[in-house]
Amino acid sequence: MSFIDLLSLFAIIAIWLLMIMNVILSVGGFLYYMKVGKGDGRIPLEKYPMVSVLVPAHNESIVITRTVRSLLKFHYPKELYEIIVINDNSSDDTAEKLMELQKEFPEHKLIVINTGPEVGGTGKSNALNIGFSMSRGEVIAIYDADNTPEPDALIILVENLMADDKLGAVIGKFRTRNRNASLLSRFVNIETLAYQCMNQAGRYFFFKLCTIPGTNYVIRRSIIEEIGGWDVKALSEDTEISFRLYRMGYYIKQMPLAVTWEQEPHLLKVWFKQRTRWAKGNIYVLLKNFRYGFDKSAGPMRLDVFYYTTVYVLMLSSLIISDLIFFSGLMGFIHITLGGFSSLLWGMAILVFVINMMLTLVTEKNEFSLESAILSLIMLFTYAKLWVFVVLNAIRLSIMDQVFHKEVTWDKTVRYVESAAAKDDASDLEELLDKKARRNKHGRK
Repeated sequence: MSFIDLLSLFAIIAIWLLMIMNVILSVGGFLYYMKVGKGDGRIPLEKYPMVSVLVPAHNESIVITRTVRSLLKFHYPKELYEIIVINDNSSDDTAEKLMELQKEFPEHKLIVINTGPEVGGTGKSNALNIGFSMSRGEVIAIYDADNTPEPDALIILVENLMADDKLGAVIGKFRTRNRNASLLSRFVNIETLAYQCMNQAGRYFFFKLCTIPGTNYVIRRSIIEEIGGWDVKALSEDTEISFRLYRMGYYIKQMPLAVTWEQEPHLLKVWFKQRTRWAKGNIYVLLKNFRYGFDKSAGPMRLDVFYYTTVYVLMLSSLIISDLIFFSGLMGFIHITLGGFSSLLWGMAILVFVINMMLTLVTEKNEFSLESAILSLIMLFTYAKLWVFVVLNAIRLSIMDQVFHKEVTWDKTVRYVESAAAKDDASDLEELLDKKARRNKHGRK
């Protein structure tokens, strides 16, 4: 067997190991969704805590009004939650939009912190720390500036957190609000459901492991105080704080019935920049915590170290090797003696990938269809391949940041005024939320 054959065999084995891992997590996620779906996610409390909802915002004029309006509609005692928007060094009219909202809703605790370059403008983590210093809540909730959470999201998250002292945080699920804006946003929608929702559910179902997303989660105030706030050097502050929570002995729970909707990138250049930032942040967290993967006292986070290492080492290398071998063979530069056996394994892997995606989508209303199956197949050969370039770019930028000692600054996703297709999605969302509100009102009667 030649060296090229060995490389090809390594790529096939690695891909199949990753595929099996994802299938197992998807099955676990499916079972967890079925279990949770039997109820409404509620765990009524005798006493509800004060909650501070932090919203870091930097040049969010396009989306901030809609976000704040949705936060004001939470089914949580009005006197027991405050909304703190950190308008961090914005150069647009975000401040004016927020001032209008304060005037429109004087009965709500809507606090706006406007920062300048002296104390702000250095990223989401710093903005959260500023907002936290002004907060009063026993529980801290985080929402991104483009989110439209469902009215019962906050109370479900808080109830689940306060019902178990071992929980440090509880995360909800986020959905793509503008999935029909472009082909790219449809790919993002499928990816979000499969890897950022279903896989999270599977990890929690089997291992009681979750990674905090950047939005739609609650965390205990005492934990933030104990760890000294968010790491201002971390671009993926959510992943970083997850690792610290597990080292402290807490767990993180996923509650998929607490849902928020968000605007995803619909242009390739915006998506590429966003995902590069995510990859840079995750690589930073992995390098910072890699040593704990061999520390027995680190608890369940050792599995997360393994998980991220698998994604950023095994997956990256196998995809690069398989693509290089494929194109080199296509151009006649190399010859693989594995032949038909190799083709069979790749074909089966593609089939398993699509079936796994369908298992994910069947859990969501209006997501499972022939169109989704076709999109899943197309994204395997297009969208998924772009991930390699994202990670390679993230590695390059990470090295450059270290060499030139670059400081962390805001590197946020560019928002846009939603198109007609996205507005159709928004109309569907509004109809869904109205139905839920009527159902909840009827249930309370």
